[in-house]
Amino acid sequence: MTFSKKMMLMLGLAALLLCVAGNAFAMKDSYNYMSPAALQNAVDTKADVAIVDIQVTDEFKSHHIKGAIETGAYPVKTVADTEKLNAALNGLKSSTKPVVVICPRGKGGAERTVDYLAKQGIAPYRLFILTNGQDGWPYAVESN
Repeated sequence: MTFSKKMMLMLGLAALLLCVAGNAFAMKDSYNYMSPAALQNAVDTKADVAIVDIQVTDEFKSHHIKGAIETGAYPVKTVADTEKLNAALNGLKSSTKPVVVICPRGKGGAERTVDYLAKQGIAPYRLFILTNGQDGWPYAVESN
């Protein structure tokens, strides 16, 4: 094998390795999280923040964070679930305030909601998930 063929092979392998490594890192989505203490402080100081609660309706009625927007979109796995988020979407898109997503445990449903909202044009830097979700909320809740 000539030197130029060896060099081309090495460059090709290096490019392939970079592509594979780059895709492996790109596959892991990252999310912004807000602690319960930080959100409670925002509520207490009446900070300009949107709280989007995706708990099912019965759960929302029994306990939710003051000022939360009820969507009932949990588990955000179907078109019908995401359509429930659309009612809040215009208000979220027309503002610049942070958006904190509340789900039962701060996992899959919240991640799917953040992904959906980002695809609808809300800047990812504005989107947060409440760490440990409603189940991990140690402060007072409202019910209706």
